[in-house]
Amino acid sequence: MSKRNSAAAKNAARERLRVEREKQAKRAKVKRQVIVACSVVAVLAAAGGIGYAVVQANKPGYWEDERSAKVVAPANTTGTDGTTVVIGKSTAPKTLKVYEDPRCPICAQFEQTVGPTVKKDIDDGKFKIQYIGGTFLDGDSLGKGKIGTRGEGSKNALSAMGAALNVSDEAFLEYKTALYSTKWHPSEDEDKFKSDKYLIEVADTVPALKNNKSFQDAVNTGKYDAWALAMSKTFDTNKDGVTGTPSFVMNGKMLTADSNGNPPMTVEAFNSVVDAALKA
Repeated sequence: MSKRNSAAAKNAARERLRVEREKQAKRAKVKRQVIVACSVVAVLAAAGGIGYAVVQANKPGYWEDERSAKVVAPANTTGTDGTTVVIGKSTAPKTLKVYEDPRCPICAQFEQTVGPTVKKDIDDGKFKIQYIGGTFLDGDSLGKGKIGTRGEGSKNALSAMGAALNVSDEAFLEYKTALYSTKWHPSEDEDKFKSDKYLIEVADTVPALKNNKSFQDAVNTGKYDAWALAMSKTFDTNKDGVTGTPSFVMNGKMLTADSNGNPPMTVEAFNSVVDAALKA
């Protein structure tokens, strides 16, 4: 091989090596750019995910939102937001205020024992009742109106009771009786009333509510959810000094069965305190 050919071959080899090195350098640069870009995307995605999680964590719950929602009051109510619920004959001489929480086990005991007597007294015109429903057993703070963490059954049941009240006073009373019955009332630590399906199942035992599509739609859509919260606020801000359930007030005075302030839980005790209040 001549010197000329040898030099040309070397130059060609060096040129090929230079070109290959430039290709490798470009590939390395592109790789670095891809890595950096992916890292930025990952950081942004992580930040976005964290931001989304923070937003979700601070998003108000459904019932909290309902506190500022427009109240749809059921029929057969009066007063601000329809929170005055008075049932009985207009000729009845006095009104008995009845404070209850749908999940309250003592309320269930009272309704199962004394409820029929109360219903008869209403029908006979002995007195009217004003129903005030609370939801503190859901974890709501009495007097503050804050949402708790123990459930939503009291609020949901109270809303369903509003749907029953919209049908009639009688449907409301019968539905309340069914909810507190031994068959349907859950233990305090069970939040069964949070289920619309369960509430409708209970309602199917009440003639006026059985297969009542208007009632069922109101329950399923939460038509009276805001009303239930407004009613609960009425309970929380009551001027009668009520802090627990069941409680009974007539003539502005709490009706109690003993010096400890316990409510009348037997027919005899109930008749005794009510008769005395009616005479006062």
